[in-house]
Amino acid sequence: MTDNHDRGLQFDLATLIGRRRALSLLGGAGLTLVACAPSTTTTANSTTPTTGTSSAADGSPLETIPEETAGPFPGDGSNGPNALTQSGIVRSDIRSSFGSSTRTAEGVQLTIDLTVQNPDGKPYAGAAVYLWHCDINGDYSMYSDRVKNENFLRGVQEADSSGKLKFVSVFPGAYSGRWPHIHFEVYPSLAEATKAGNKITTSQLALPETTCKEVYGTTGYTQSVQNMSRTSLKQDMVFRDGTDQQMATMSGNVQSGYTASLTFAVES
Repeated sequence: MTDNHDRGLQFDLATLIGRRRALSLLGGAGLTLVACAPSTTTTANSTTPTTGTSSAADGSPLETIPEETAGPFPGDGSNGPNALTQSGIVRSDIRSSFGSSTRTAEGVQLTIDLTVQNPDGKPYAGAAVYLWHCDINGDYSMYSDRVKNENFLRGVQEADSSGKLKFVSVFPGAYSGRWPHIHFEVYPSLAEATKAGNKITTSQLALPETTCKEVYGTTGYTQSVQNMSRTSLKQDMVFRDGTDQQMATMSGNVQSGYTASLTFAVES
């Protein structure tokens, strides 16, 4: 496997063309999403969480989060190595590799708070989320040449009785052709996730532009500044059809780290 994100871009595009065609045939019926929360971000010196109201905060119905491509580097066994069946994949802190390697990914700390719900707005207790993303250089562990022997920035967590779960990670870099993002898959249970079976959905979380620019102004993210300047949400193959259900709400700063929050619904 070569470290070639242009190749990965073509892979994603081919997958998404099929999804967009299906949407056009259906006329988008039942697939238009209701916004979870306004997506704003704090300034670099603020640690006050952004405000906003979720359409599911009071148990109101939600449309399910859109299905997206897992990309060429999923790590669930569908395109090569399978991280899900490895001992150690169930963890909240995904900054370091587990097993034979203990290397820790560099970058600004990012806590990812997710709330999984049913379309009726009720918590999806017991659902499991497998989450992964690229590192500060835009590389994916288990695939990209520089980190092929690592498995950091990948992990599984189980939703509690409120449908909530959390990962501690680092802010991903921006690579050529894609807006900064985080991948995740949802499974009906921890048991199903750790055997890579009966997946409910695959989607992606988008990161706000203001926060990205703040982070990419710090040490180590120089290449991300250039890569992000060459794309936009309107150009991105995944997010150009809208990010109402996928844009994270941010709080925090570069000194103490950021928190990205997202509430979303999936079918049980």
